[in-house]
Amino acid sequence: RFMFKSKKIAGLLFVFTLIMGSAAMAQNPTMPQQQTVDIDVSDAELSKFAKAYQGLRMMNQQVNQKMMKTVQDGGLEVQRFNEIHQASQDPNKEVEATEEELKKHKAILAEIEGMQGDFQKKMETTIKDQGLTVERYQKLVAALQSDQELQTRLQKMMQQGQG
Repeated sequence: RFMFKSKKIAGLLFVFTLIMGSAAMAQNPTMPQQQTVDIDVSDAELSKFAKAYQGLRMMNQQVNQKMMKTVQDGGLEVQRFNEIHQASQDPNKEVEATEEELKKHKAILAEIEGMQGDFQKKMETTIKDQGLTVERYQKLVAALQSDQELQTRLQKMMQQGQG
């Protein structure tokens, strides 16, 4: 998994937040109760959400593989890239890397940033193809994080393969 804090990669964070937010919800239904989002969700809309969510999950795996390949093709191991990147984002940390590693990191980062617009468009298309807006999808993610009953409905729907 990649850890990015760079403002330049806000688009990618947006993708991962949407996907990981809902993935965390699906994997851990007993999350600490957050602010409750009062929302009315029909089974039809929940089904659209489930399909969009599954599409985003598959896309996330592809994005992860593509980013890992980009890092490796750029001449760094993924773990090393992450170490350099995290250190470069922390003003209190000195980046312990060779000049060559820093050059590779910079080139890889530029390539990954170049991908973000494409990823974001694909993500938005995946959501819109199910008849949802990105804003509505985000609202549903927020609601699912605090609404046990909604989580249960979604999990049942996904288990039955309706989603």
